[in-house]
Amino acid sequence: MAACGSISDGRSVNRRPLLLALPLLCGAGALWAATGAGGPATAPANPQRIVSINLCADQLVLALADRRQIAGLTINAADPAMSAEAARARGLPLLRNSAEQILAIDPDLVVGMPATGSAALAALPHENYPLLDVAIANEPAQIYATIRQTAAAVGHPARGEALVAQMERDLAALPRPGRGRVAAYYQRRGYMTGAGTLVDAMMTRLGLVNLATKLGKPPLSQVSLEEMVAAQPDFLIVERATDRIDDQGSEMLHHPALAGIPRIGVTQASTVCGGPAYVEAARSIAAQIARIDGAQR
Repeated sequence: MAACGSISDGRSVNRRPLLLALPLLCGAGALWAATGAGGPATAPANPQRIVSINLCADQLVLALADRRQIAGLTINAADPAMSAEAARARGLPLLRNSAEQILAIDPDLVVGMPATGSAALAALPHENYPLLDVAIANEPAQIYATIRQTAAAVGHPARGEALVAQMERDLAALPRPGRGRVAAYYQRRGYMTGAGTLVDAMMTRLGLVNLATKLGKPPLSQVSLEEMVAAQPDFLIVERATDRIDDQGSEMLHHPALAGIPRIGVTQASTVCGGPAYVEAARSIAAQIARIDGAQR
């Protein structure tokens, strides 16, 4: 993952969903000029042409801005397999990381997470747009910070505080059904998510021990089928999209050697971004553990 820096360097970063699970590398985001040689652009107190250039930023904007304020989202914003806020995105303009589209909108606020790798913004060297560069969030405190930051930038700070308060109440009410048992978040092609990630924080909150931490693995690692069978975790957390075998990457998750390990299904849309969907993902995992325990009695 690229480090935080100026958008004017023109680098393009292609973040695959697996890489979104990596830990936070950048500090708190800031409102600053995206490009241009002049002084920093200043967003209006109530921006009316907001453009999001990142899937995770889409979800914050959809949750916190008025619909009439949103002038453009990424092409994945309306895809329910990718975005937890897909229903809200329907009917809104969807952009394809195009400099021309951004130029035509003439946004008064551009939101990214982070925005510093956007090739579309880098291709507009003569334009100067207010940019909200939001840090990637991997645990609740960071999620709350990004919500408050985005809410203030779109002109609805009270809305952000209300959302944070609701998330805090919901998370406080969650049980801890893990009881110290071991879980592995196992993905296509044998990738496993480790410490310092959104899923890892979720496991800890629910009383689960992350197998990756137990084995001393980095935030993202490939674990062979043989290693997983030898480790014998109490639960496998898998993406629901892998319930069917589409290719060799998903086929390994259905190997008979893993058949005896109870499975917990999560949607990619609920775990790929640190945002309001964090609560629903944690609630779903807790409920599935309770059902598994009930069936085994």
